[in-house]
Amino acid sequence: MASDEQWRLLEQLVQEVDQQTEQLRRMQERMRDLSATATSKDGMVTVTVGPRGEVRAIDLDPRVYRKLSPSELSDTIVAQIGDATRQVSGELKELMAPLVPDLPFEDLFGDETGFESFLPRPGTS
Repeated sequence: MASDEQWRLLEQLVQEVDQQTEQLRRMQERMRDLSATATSKDGMVTVTVGPRGEVRAIDLDPRVYRKLSPSELSDTIVAQIGDATRQVSGELKELMAPLVPDLPFEDLFGDETGFESFLPRPGTS
């Protein structure tokens, strides 16, 4: 039969697991809601991406077609997607820091790797 001390220890462990589970649930919700928006310097192109880098919105100023060539517009859109993706990646890394402190993703998997690399890609969940 377990002693009172063992029962207290077991209860404490269960309580810690419950707290960690709740923390993970809240973090999952926050991750799902993450997004970042990047706007070109000239204000012609604004892109919003989600936590996995999926493009959620591209907003173009109506004057963009008169001011930029098709290749300039394409380059600007791609650049803003990259900027927004880096922003959301930083937010995601910051959000995950309490759970995976000092995890050297870049050292382990290469310079372009972050926690988001391990998340399912859009349309593959």
